[in-house]
Amino acid sequence: MQECIFCKIINREIPADIVYEDDHILAFKDIQPAAPIHLLFIPKKHIPTFFDLEPEDSHIIGDLQRAAATVAREMGLKERGFRLVSNCMKDAGQLVFHMHYHFLAGRPLQWPPG
Repeated sequence: MQECIFCKIINREIPADIVYEDDHILAFKDIQPAAPIHLLFIPKKHIPTFFDLEPEDSHIIGDLQRAAATVAREMGLKERGFRLVSNCMKDAGQLVFHMHYHFLAGRPLQWPPG
């Protein structure tokens, strides 16, 4: 955990452009955006992957999704929408092993992603 970049952001050891924070969740702008609006939503508790969720963590997924909806509403995205993506493990593209969601918006997003 001491080397986790997201834990360092939570602990304010590394600066980030924070857009949302509550007792359990932190959201900040991605430094390599893949869309005009690209945020990262992370639990404040260090959980490396979805496989590491414990029963007492069951609220975290709901907390993350509620936080994303709150930010989307505040950003005026209720009508246009947003995409939440989470990569789990290396083959899926997970680069930082602290569970997180990518929040993408600000342009029409194609499916499947190209």
